[in-house]
Amino acid sequence: MKLHNTLSGKLETLVPLTPGVVKLYTCGLTVYSQPHIGNWLGYIYWDVLVRTLQADGLRVERTQNITDVGHLVSDDDSGEDKMEKGAKREGITAWDVAKKYSDIAEHEAYELLGLIRPDHLTPATSCIDQQIEFAKQLDEKGYLYQIDTDGMYFDTSKLTDYGKLAKLDIAGLEAGARVSVEGKKNPTDFAVWKFSPADAKRDMEWDSPWGKGFPGWHLECSVITQQTLGDQIDIHTGGIDHIPVHHTNEIAQTESITGKQFSQVWLHNNHIKVDGTKISKSLGNVYTLDDIQAKGFSIHAFKLLALSKHYRTEGNFTWDILEAAQNRLNNWRAVSALRWQVNDNGKNVSVEAASFRKSLLDSLQDDLNTPEALMHIDEALSEFDEVITPASATILQELLDTITELLGIDLNEVKDISAEAKNLIREREIARAEKNWEASDSLRDQIETMGITVRDTVHGTIWSYLK
Repeated sequence: MKLHNTLSGKLETLVPLTPGVVKLYTCGLTVYSQPHIGNWLGYIYWDVLVRTLQADGLRVERTQNITDVGHLVSDDDSGEDKMEKGAKREGITAWDVAKKYSDIAEHEAYELLGLIRPDHLTPATSCIDQQIEFAKQLDEKGYLYQIDTDGMYFDTSKLTDYGKLAKLDIAGLEAGARVSVEGKKNPTDFAVWKFSPADAKRDMEWDSPWGKGFPGWHLECSVITQQTLGDQIDIHTGGIDHIPVHHTNEIAQTESITGKQFSQVWLHNNHIKVDGTKISKSLGNVYTLDDIQAKGFSIHAFKLLALSKHYRTEGNFTWDILEAAQNRLNNWRAVSALRWQVNDNGKNVSVEAASFRKSLLDSLQDDLNTPEALMHIDEALSEFDEVITPASATILQELLDTITELLGIDLNEVKDISAEAKNLIREREIARAEKNWEASDSLRDQIETMGITVRDTVHGTIWSYLK
């Protein structure tokens, strides 16, 4: 499999550190509010990544964190912790906020979106002792210094290759630096442990060798990765916004402890805009999966919208684009319905299931080229446009299983219609044969009230669901 490695800036063939096994880490959500569609974008791509690796015969060991402490509103170590902010907003504790939105995120990820659950789904608050121990090792190695009552900071000047992921111009940053936290030795230095304010008690705070406080955001990912996957991993994924700060600091921390390359490959997905503008509460364009369903769209339609662009290109969400994705999904579902409409005199298709699977895999193994994979699906399913033979139905089932396996879009959920609906369709066929067009039209209207539409072909009448 070839993947675009942010670290090298090149397309590289994946060579696992351990033959047959891929160790994969994905940065998880900060559970302080309900996720929006932009939050879910990357997880859809990384789900396809996992599916592709598995289809390639590799065993994927995957970890994803849950950020439930330490993520400040600003990436420059200033501002309020997002969990504490969420607690004030809702009038509950930060612990309650974490539980509430972790549950929502799990439901949306694994029930609505149908993503594969990671082997390890680890909250930051479940491994505070391990984070303190990791920070102690950094301190003992001389990488940390204290800023008065603010916290313990990592001295990035001690690393000759700091910023290699983001290709940071450290000298340029130094020259034009505006440091938001007074006392930083270097603009790029970052908090490893933050102190609790002296005049207030936080919901989430712990004793440490340096004083009561909480871990910096970057610390949890380094520790959780090490605890679950070891010192070195094959792939690390996240959004492009993680490159200059979060992932750069993960690398600094981890490699300072291990002396080894942290991740062989770094993958980053681009953002999605709404109506061509950045997603922002102030603009009123923050949409959730609930909003999508409330407007009558399928969650699978949103997945198709996401996969119709390459993970490294910027996307755009509009309700019209989502409607086009829904129409595409409806067409695929109409083909899936043909499994229930088999006739010995039906159409024989020329599609080969093995060739179809290879085409999809070839596209996905080429740096997750999902737009090309979707085109292969469109082309193959377009052959199924009439009543089909039992042999063709067998082929169709293999195609649908492949789509589910590689993209996580389950077209097998299209079920057969009721006996009552089938009887009405037969009555309409008789009416048409007798040229009783009034009865035929009346029966069509009756069938549509059941959420079913019919289409007449040379091989007989076929039905599909209206939505």
